Amino acid sequence: MGGDGDGWVHCAQGHRHWGRFGAAGLLIAEEQQAVLQHRAPWTHEGGTWGLPGGARDSHEDVVATALREAHEEAEIEAAAVAPLGWWRDDHGGWSYTTVVAHPRASIHPHAANAESTEIRWWPTGDIDQLPLHRGLAGAWPRLRHPPAPLVVIVDSANVVGARPDGWWRDRLGATRRLLDQLGVLARAGIPAQSLPRGVSPGGLDGMLPGIALVVEGAARPLAQELTQTQTQTQTDDERWWDAAVTVLAAPRDGDTSIVDAANESATAGRQTVVVSADRGLRQRLDDGVHVAGPSWLLEQVTASDLHA
Repeated sequence: MGGDGDGWVHCAQGHRHWGRFGAAGLLIAEEQQAVLQHRAPWTHEGGTWGLPGGARDSHEDVVATALREAHEEAEIEAAAVAPLGWWRDDHGGWSYTTVVAHPRASIHPHAANAESTEIRWWPTGDIDQLPLHRGLAGAWPRLRHPPAPLVVIVDSANVVGARPDGWWRDRLGATRRLLDQLGVLARAGIPAQSLPRGVSPGGLDGMLPGIALVVEGAARPLAQELTQTQTQTQTDDERWWDAAVTVLAAPRDGDTSIVDAANESATAGRQTVVVSADRGLRQRLDDGVHVAGPSWLLEQVTASDLHA
């Protein structure tokens, strides 16, 4: 069944495109391979290789569109992938957004409807030799080497204390408000130009971070609250959002939990940012961990709130 995004439009360049609100597709890539779709002969540029994707509906963001289309066309479950960033091809009045993701689990894609003749993993080195859809052909040089995933670890006590919103009267409530904002940020992502120094988006326009909020003291009950919320989640496109924000209850002091989580994340090859103004904490971090102050994070959540 089609959504309200189905329909042809003309962009500012005079081209005809499918998708009244733009379109999005999903590129799943790992190490030396990526998932591509062989388009059915009757489709636009039929016979070429592209990405599972399609028109965005008015109520969707581009990540939700890409995940929905991948499920409809390749039976790829949203929970099986971890979106890490996006690249947008803007034609003026219409745009196509490629959402880049890593697999969370083993993925066995196949053609699930008549829009594809085949959907399969291709070795990255062979993709240049394929007859590619023009949109993918133009984007591939930027997309072929996705950046390492971004993890942002937040010192909740330090960030909550950085804004005078009455947090001293209700630390748990203030931390809960911060968590809500981090959920919006995880879904909206961080534009490449706003990333902390040292973090590379590769060829992408922005990154979708995994966020860990470390809580202690009066804010510790928030960890249990989030766990209960996640178990009540209903839809696949919401599952990845919830998984992108984790609350870690510090068993002892928050600083030690932050340092341990950050050093472990960086050792695993993730681009890791710790958000804290605590100089002592920063000095305990490994050289591969990046740091940012509370003001940087608060700027990002404000921007994501404005575009939510």
